[in-house]
Amino acid sequence: MGEAFGKGCHLHLIDGSAFIFRAYHALPPLTRKSDGLPVGAVAGFCNMLWKYVQEDAGSNAPTHAAVIFDHSSKTFRNEIYNAYKANRPEPPEDLRPQFPLTRDATRAFNIACIETEGFEADDIIAAYACRAREAGGRVTIVSSDKDLMQLVGDGVEMLDPIKNKAIGPDEVFEKFGVGPDRVVDVQALAGDAVDNVPGAPGIGIKTAALLIQEFGDLEALLERAGEIKQPKRRQTLIDHAEQIRVSKRLVQLDCNTPLDVPLEELGVQAPDPARLLSFLTDMEFRTLTNRVAEKLGAEAPAVKAAPQSEAPAAPELPAIDITGYETVTDMAALQTWVDAIREAGEVAFDTETTSLDDMRAVLVGISLALAPGRACYIPFGHVSGSDDLFGSAQPVAGQLPMAEVLAALRPVLEDASILKIGQNVKYDWKLLARNGIRMAPVADTMLMSYALNAGTHNHGMDELAERYLGHKCIPIKDLIGSGKSQIHFGQVAIDKAAPYAAEDAEVTLRLYRHFAPMLPAERVVTVYHTLEAPMIPVLGQMEMTGVKVDTQVLSRMSGAFAQKMAQLEDEIYGLAGGSFNIGSPKQLGEILFDRMGLAGGKQGKTGAFSTSADVLEDLAAEGHDLPARVLDWRQISKLKSTYTDALPTYVNPDTGRVHTCYSIAGAQTGRLASTEPNLQNIPIRTDEGRRIRQAFIAPEGHRLVSLDYSQIELRILAHVADIPALKQAFREGIDIHAMTASQMFGVPVEGMDPMIRRRAKAINFGVIYGISGFGLSRNLRIPRAEAQSFIDTYFERFPEIRAYMDRTVADAKADGSVRTLFGRRINTPGINQSGPAAGGARRAAINAPIQGAAADIIRRAMIRMPAAIEGMPARMLLQVHDELVFEVEENAVEPLIARAREVMEAAAEPAVKLSVPLVVDAGQGANWAEAH
Repeated sequence: MGEAFGKGCHLHLIDGSAFIFRAYHALPPLTRKSDGLPVGAVAGFCNMLWKYVQEDAGSNAPTHAAVIFDHSSKTFRNEIYNAYKANRPEPPEDLRPQFPLTRDATRAFNIACIETEGFEADDIIAAYACRAREAGGRVTIVSSDKDLMQLVGDGVEMLDPIKNKAIGPDEVFEKFGVGPDRVVDVQALAGDAVDNVPGAPGIGIKTAALLIQEFGDLEALLERAGEIKQPKRRQTLIDHAEQIRVSKRLVQLDCNTPLDVPLEELGVQAPDPARLLSFLTDMEFRTLTNRVAEKLGAEAPAVKAAPQSEAPAAPELPAIDITGYETVTDMAALQTWVDAIREAGEVAFDTETTSLDDMRAVLVGISLALAPGRACYIPFGHVSGSDDLFGSAQPVAGQLPMAEVLAALRPVLEDASILKIGQNVKYDWKLLARNGIRMAPVADTMLMSYALNAGTHNHGMDELAERYLGHKCIPIKDLIGSGKSQIHFGQVAIDKAAPYAAEDAEVTLRLYRHFAPMLPAERVVTVYHTLEAPMIPVLGQMEMTGVKVDTQVLSRMSGAFAQKMAQLEDEIYGLAGGSFNIGSPKQLGEILFDRMGLAGGKQGKTGAFSTSADVLEDLAAEGHDLPARVLDWRQISKLKSTYTDALPTYVNPDTGRVHTCYSIAGAQTGRLASTEPNLQNIPIRTDEGRRIRQAFIAPEGHRLVSLDYSQIELRILAHVADIPALKQAFREGIDIHAMTASQMFGVPVEGMDPMIRRRAKAINFGVIYGISGFGLSRNLRIPRAEAQSFIDTYFERFPEIRAYMDRTVADAKADGSVRTLFGRRINTPGINQSGPAAGGARRAAINAPIQGAAADIIRRAMIRMPAAIEGMPARMLLQVHDELVFEVEENAVEPLIARAREVMEAAAEPAVKLSVPLVVDAGQGANWAEAH
């Protein structure tokens, strides 16, 4: 037992769940380098603990402290009202494995860690607060949760840990319009959509506060409800009196909650340095480890390095020394490097340019590396003066002419017997191609890392250098600055540019020598050589070609959208009873849930109502016009700002086309991503969204052709899960969704109700992504129990799918990864975590081989396509998930469709012989909308 708790004692009760979610949403994602485990929320949690418990001083320093957590189980409130908290979504997938780690962190800090099965954290906090107050001590509840505000007063205050602001009776009154002793009454009336507390329909916080102020307390209000003059409000209170009383029982905190740990045992204890530092080191929190070690007067342990492959061990290399690099300024020296490249048979290289936009950037230099410590920089585009290379800027003296440098390097860069090694080679490939050099063959360290480590960390050179070489590269901002004063690389002094550029080449060479032997050791050498590296010239050429956009069409659309928005704004203002900023979630929430008193308001930690699309869609489904119009306005506003207004700014003035950029090493499953601009996310489910594609046009005398795989992921599922019914349906060309509905619901395919087919379609596609009963119920707008029944029936009719899921999860747990049909390894960090933590990793593991195989198939088709259509008046322009878009002369449309379809439908072979046919739908038109 600890010392008695009484007068002079100060108890800190930290709302652990609030800390976790604050940390998760406030910080960018972070994974542990050694195994890819998500730890961002744990890092934020530890920093917050350190600040609010270990570093606080003065009158606010605690004598006693505890972190209180919610236990993942039902509570007595579910017995009062079985729908309590039924609407709460599942926590994010990458947050689940972090929950148990936050408990471990709390214990490592030597702070009491408390959670009780069957009771919520708020009730435990209430019980401790009440007993501490009765004993004569002070209490600070470290949280801004509105539900805890009923405890404020008489020695109990709250502290918002983010704003570092005390919350007392005045702040509670400002929030609820009543004092802490009447907060429960107001909450009972207003309800809580987040926790599914029903309350009184149509009564919000402000109205509830006015009623309680007028009648004194909730019971008096309900007993005298007949005195209320407003008829609708009077009838609501009379009709829902019992529901309101139940709501009060749901929001009332229980000060009699049993406490497993006595108050006296919560005394603040200094952390054990060895235990705390061991935990922080295991989490790989370098900065916090060092800070804590310094404060505790202990030596910080070394953070363990990322695990290495069992590939052949590389020889120990000397540390990178940037002081010995050569700057090449004469042709004789350059020729010496060219001769050395021929003798070596390989060279690492990097280009330095004026911009990240590889269609507008200008080359200013090239760096080369032949061995560790042997690298150079060849400057030729550095200038002084203006930042305009073609204006008043003057070339810096002592550089070789670019034309002569490229002419000297061209033979080795285009020599098929000499390997060119780079990092993110597609960028360099395009820069050189724009200058007349078609570089081949190439090796890309970014893609090697992606093939080996997809899903465990990023693949940028700086991170790879630090992770695998233990070397920190010169930051680019040290040379070019940032913000308004930023310059381009051509304006950097050559003596500063040379070490930076040559370092890039040497780091790339060292990374290549590290990764190359790992590819066969990790069984991804075929994936790298057949699915990753060959994409470089294919995508490079597509991006350089670009797609023609009719800016006049976009301008007319922008005008039409502006008129539509103005019309909607008038309707919205009329429905709202006055004008307001429609784009302000805060103002919209106040109108919907305070002024109009609509049910379903969800208030966040800041007190503002959520007006997310889900919330507005639910309100619109209930027949409310205002949220429906706001959804329409938002959709039109996004189309206008993101596409019709923005796309013209991406038109390259030199080509008159839009040139998107594809990321090969983006999604973990191998799917490509499109950026600057993103042409893969143009919406096609609405008429307005489909209209955007009308602006993507073919030049005169040409047509756009779209070829799209039909239901490719379902076909792959039928193959990998070996589902006879689905395979037979695909072979016979039967409507797969109608067939599924027939199998599940026992109805004939002919004359099937479209709603039944729609439900089967939602399940067919949903099961690939591990959809839950909750998710399906939202998609179909049906009760969750009914949705879960559909899923259960689905697995009963297709038991092979359940077997596939179980088999895949077992493989993931054993190997820490899953593989596609073509050998792509997709890592599954977190799959072996205990309890619900593995749920997200489990769903990802089930989906990854299917989505990954689909991505592999279209990659294989794209890689074969240039040779297949060579000589035809056609060019491949775009890839959008399962679709390829071509530009072709009018007289060659049908031959192009036949040739491209043949390539796409046979893309899996000979590596994989699918037991179901791949089918490609084709269309053509003057614009993309007509073609698809």
